[in-house]
Amino acid sequence: MAPGVDRIDWAAPWLQPWRAVGEPLAARIVAATADMAAAPADEAEPGLPVHAALSAASGAPLRFVPQSDLPEGTAYEQHIFDTRCVPTRDNLHDFFNGLVWLHWPQAKRRMNQLQAQAIAAQGVGAVRGPLRDALTVFDENGALLQAPEPLWAALHARDWQRLFVDLRPLWGQARLLLLGHALMEKLVTPRKPMVAHVYKAPIAIESIANLDAWLAQALQPEPWATKPFAPLPVLGVPGWWPANQSASFYDDAQVFRPAPFLHKQS
Repeated sequence: MAPGVDRIDWAAPWLQPWRAVGEPLAARIVAATADMAAAPADEAEPGLPVHAALSAASGAPLRFVPQSDLPEGTAYEQHIFDTRCVPTRDNLHDFFNGLVWLHWPQAKRRMNQLQAQAIAAQGVGAVRGPLRDALTVFDENGALLQAPEPLWAALHARDWQRLFVDLRPLWGQARLLLLGHALMEKLVTPRKPMVAHVYKAPIAIESIANLDAWLAQALQPEPWATKPFAPLPVLGVPGWWPANQSASFYDDAQVFRPAPFLHKQS
């Protein structure tokens, strides 16, 4: 069942908003799997699938169903929109996707709506259009950043020294909230190069429920088709990784890359 669920470090700072709901769900999956392994073969109970654990969560906004429920030839996003059922595999990727649905139901529903509308208008081609591509990037790898303006200015300039060293005290007024389930999956085994695509959120909104409603309204086709994100190496966030307490952590140009140089035409 769900390989890797038992390796999730729920004490990791990026998982704090998810821990109260996610840790008990993961424990049920792990416990069911452990019981199955310990029992004699003729007495073994099936392990708890990820879709069943997620569907049993309090306040689940839709149903999570086995991946086999997705009809052959049917687009995944279209199926969710039509049936309000999320096909779910027994893996970390889909476990985290379910957690995002549980915490950000309005934003996920809006992203699904926009995906389904684009599929209805354009079909499912070998290449996604700009809007579907942007939505997929954010769904897989996105985050919201609430931060004072000087931090945003430094981030857009990719001035990593200023962002993480000179302005480090300002991070006490900032909050980075992950939404990308693929990014969360990768962070089970953290590596320095991991980057989130971050979207600017109002610093005054404190509750995730209110941020969820705000993001659902902010998800409009024209601006989102431009991919209005900024790349942020997440392990550079103060307090997220012990090694970044040293300023030399940010000297790695392979991770903390300068802004691309734009040649001006004469």
